[in-house]
Amino acid sequence: MTGETGKLRIDKWLWAARFFKTRSLAADAVEAGRVLVNGVRAKPAKAVAAGDRLDIRIGQYRFEVEVLALSGKRGGAPEAQKLYRENEASRTQREALAAQLRAQPQPAFKGRPTKRDRRMIENFKTEANKGGAWN
Repeated sequence: MTGETGKLRIDKWLWAARFFKTRSLAADAVEAGRVLVNGVRAKPAKAVAAGDRLDIRIGQYRFEVEVLALSGKRGGAPEAQKLYRENEASRTQREALAAQLRAQPQPAFKGRPTKRDRRMIENFKTEANKGGAWN
């Protein structure tokens, strides 16, 4: 718990709870409206207290959590998980989305073409050009 008032800036809490890697990323997310405090859009300096409900969107994932404790220090994952409790519906929805994304086929293109790939592409282009497709 920090301070005598029992409140902490939301960007600092999100960073300490390990939702974002840096405090500036947390502040940017709050500023962009991807974090709602008790259903209301907030600014990064908004103070959160125990019992507040947060709706956090990170990419395609959505977390609905209740603040259980406050900490201004970033600790390990076990300590961070003690700071909040995730809604059961949110957890099941997030796990279903993760399973759906894993089931989708991965893109075939991975990085730069190799020297062999470049030669094959060049041969394909020259063969197509000889056939009159590019003339």
